[in-house]
Amino acid sequence: MPHMDEQLSLTTTIGLLNEHPLHAALKHWYARPGDRLEARLDGYIVDILRGNQVIEIQTGNFAAIRRKVRTLSQNYGVTLVYPVARERWILTLPTTAHGLPVRRKSPRRQRLDQLFQELVSFPDLLQDPHFAIEIAVIQDEEVRCCDRRVRRRRRGWSVTERRLLGVLARHVVATPADLWSLIPMGLPEPFQTLHLARVLGRPRWFAQKVAYCLRKSGASTAIGKAGNAIVYSHISSASA
Repeated sequence: MPHMDEQLSLTTTIGLLNEHPLHAALKHWYARPGDRLEARLDGYIVDILRGNQVIEIQTGNFAAIRRKVRTLSQNYGVTLVYPVARERWILTLPTTAHGLPVRRKSPRRQRLDQLFQELVSFPDLLQDPHFAIEIAVIQDEEVRCCDRRVRRRRRGWSVTERRLLGVLARHVVATPADLWSLIPMGLPEPFQTLHLARVLGRPRWFAQKVAYCLRKSGASTAIGKAGNAIVYSHISSASA
């Protein structure tokens, strides 16, 4: 049975071997002189440790780090960096040895409100003054290769990696109230998920995630029903 230090060293090595290019590039972009990268802290490996401040890069599912950020936020300042691609290039690799890669700019652009898709894992954590989220607005490149095992909707193409091309802007969400900065003007008071869907230009299922995050974080509160639809108010019960 290996010692704890050996186990942590092994965990660090495995983490680095499995690290995706986008994650690695963002980690080094955020790092400053004196920072500790892949540091051991209270049984976890954190991306960046800056004194008592933890910077954690998460390019995927927030559910995977739910316990980690909750635990660390009890004793340290934690900033969770979440990248959103405003500009993306698609690099399609050739299907034959004699083919050439094809690169094109994607017409799709991710938006800041993409955060709600993942924030459903722990919206209440925004009430903790030790926790904040920073949305990194980026340019990236998505590399695709032919893979017949993937679902039909991708027509046999699989994303093998994402590469960072540049950081365009940074948007901080440190309190429940900051979530309103991700929602366009025009939302009535009170409101329903139907209204959220309209102002966001998103489907109803996405608006339901937004409403959940707003309510669980304390940025809004449920005040009643209109038929089967929940009616929300911008003003939370905590601030009333």
